[in-house]
Amino acid sequence: MSATPLYQRLWRDQSVSAVAAGFVTVLVGFASSAAIVFQAAQALGATPAQTASWMWALGLGMGATCIGLSLRWKMPVVTAWSTPGAAVLVTSAAGVPMEEAVAGFLLSALLIAIAGFSGMFERMLGRIPLSLASGMLAGVLLRFGIDAFAAIQAQPLLVLAMLGTWLAARRFWPRYAVILTLLVGTAIAAATAQLDLGQLRLELARPEWTTPRMSLAAVLGVALPLFVVTMASQNVPGVAVIRASGYPVPVSPAIGWTGAANLVLAPFGGFALNLAAITAAICMGPEAHADPAKRYMAAVWAGIFYLLVGLFGATVAGLFAAFPQALVLAIAGIALIGTLGSSLATALQDAHERDAALVTFLVTASGLSLLGVGAAFWGLVAGVIVRLVLRPPRAG
Repeated sequence: MSATPLYQRLWRDQSVSAVAAGFVTVLVGFASSAAIVFQAAQALGATPAQTASWMWALGLGMGATCIGLSLRWKMPVVTAWSTPGAAVLVTSAAGVPMEEAVAGFLLSALLIAIAGFSGMFERMLGRIPLSLASGMLAGVLLRFGIDAFAAIQAQPLLVLAMLGTWLAARRFWPRYAVILTLLVGTAIAAATAQLDLGQLRLELARPEWTTPRMSLAAVLGVALPLFVVTMASQNVPGVAVIRASGYPVPVSPAIGWTGAANLVLAPFGGFALNLAAITAAICMGPEAHADPAKRYMAAVWAGIFYLLVGLFGATVAGLFAAFPQALVLAIAGIALIGTLGSSLATALQDAHERDAALVTFLVTASGLSLLGVGAAFWGLVAGVIVRLVLRPPRAG
């Protein structure tokens, strides 16, 4: 019997919930960190055309890797731009000429590709217990859950209606809970004049090439900090999400391909691509599809929406900016409730690992940042230390 053609399988695995999860993934990813990317471009003296080119490059890179890797392995693989990497550019790379910054982007991308394809990064991660990885993931997601309920204070009608819709849908139509919640929130925002579509313009982004120029500032001020924070603050929790969700994604080539795509797009403003963490959890949870084997379509749809972000940079920026902040906070937290619960359950399941997992969770949730590296990495370090200290002595 011949294998099922790809287009037939894609049609069979398609679902409204996957489209919704893909859209929410892009909504959360863009709305939560696009402002930092624009700040990074401004810190490097980017012109409006160069800033639009950045969005084109990042959208194209995220879209191509989401779609390509998810279809290759039939598992949800979600990529993202490096938000802490953008924050590093705002601070440590401010004033560096764009040509030198682009050279730094290229060197960082090369290092990421080498760390991925060589298997060096995965060998290090293979020593991290699932309990600690799950604790770190839960710590990353906790803030989103808290923010969803904290948003009630700012917009009680909007957020309570969304929470009520989610609860009812989880009871009767669980597959469509997130999309129904998003639709109700959008309708209420529009009815209460909180959906601002007045600034929308249909405008294509155009790629603009910047010839790289290597320098000491490019290496020390851009490339090395960008590489370190992207690997430690983005790829580590990204792998944790994949493992905690139970998908055997080949981590080494996945990271390697993000570096390779980054190499191609760096001269156009693609500063850093990596495995997504928070947004990936949306595509890997039960809200994306009841069948885990079909959730890869949510990542494919995320890739399609990211391509649109890149092609229609200015237009999509206006669309995402049109949603009120309370709606974005609420839909992000609601979409991640299931993943947060399962992560906590996995982290605390083994009594011997519980203290270490709990410390990992608490440090990650604290938002601690040291040496330009985010809390996810330090949470993992703290958990490993606790685990080593409390490890029962071997029987002699």
